Amino acid sequence: MAIVFKKTKMLTDVPFHYCPGCTHGIAHRLVAECIEELGMEDKAIGVAPVGCAVFAYNYFNCDMMEAAHGRAPAVATGIKRVHPDKLVFTYQGDGDLASIGTAEIVHAAARGEKITTIFINNAIYGMTGGQMAPTTLEGQVTTTSPYGRQKEHCGLPIRMSELIATLDGACYVERVSMHDVPNIIRAKKAIKKALICQMERKGFSFIELLSTCPTNWGMTPTAALTWLKENMIPYYPLGVKKEVE
Repeated sequence: MAIVFKKTKMLTDVPFHYCPGCTHGIAHRLVAECIEELGMEDKAIGVAPVGCAVFAYNYFNCDMMEAAHGRAPAVATGIKRVHPDKLVFTYQGDGDLASIGTAEIVHAAARGEKITTIFINNAIYGMTGGQMAPTTLEGQVTTTSPYGRQKEHCGLPIRMSELIATLDGACYVERVSMHDVPNIIRAKKAIKKALICQMERKGFSFIELLSTCPTNWGMTPTAALTWLKENMIPYYPLGVKKEVE
């Protein structure tokens, strides 16, 4: 019997701890498949964040480091400079990367560090209880914005891909989504391209994946996918934000 699909060797057999409908599991699989398809299984080193993906070191079948909250790009910088032949990636959520870790991600990109960042944007703090994040949409209700995010009080959400794309050290920046199969396929292509950019030592590469958080959004998994499409994509438009040949 022909094998149509099988689990990538880059993921362990440890069950994911994520909530039902969360797209972290999809993102993990995409990253893992890309590393395997590039033949970099023995050279990959990942840096896990503080947030929902804090246990990523249990799931990726490669060397992993745990960083302090927001500091994954700094840790990845040290790893890559000591081991320039390795494929080094960070996997971070919006609270980790766009809030407490803003300085680290901006300066890693500005320096053109030869690392790849996988940025999960679900517009909310997931692990800590659903607080407002730098990416929370205007009017979006969270535990710390019960009347919706107000522009006059909190400003507008930060578009991290557009911000990173302005920095000279960034070589490839793209925003993708995981709300349906065609977009998941595009997301995988973007992740693989970002890793290839690192292998070719072009500079810093950054992939933003629009994701869902059904639990903290207070929605069913299906409704969350629809909400992402109808609300997040208009504010966070998909596509390549920067590409250096």
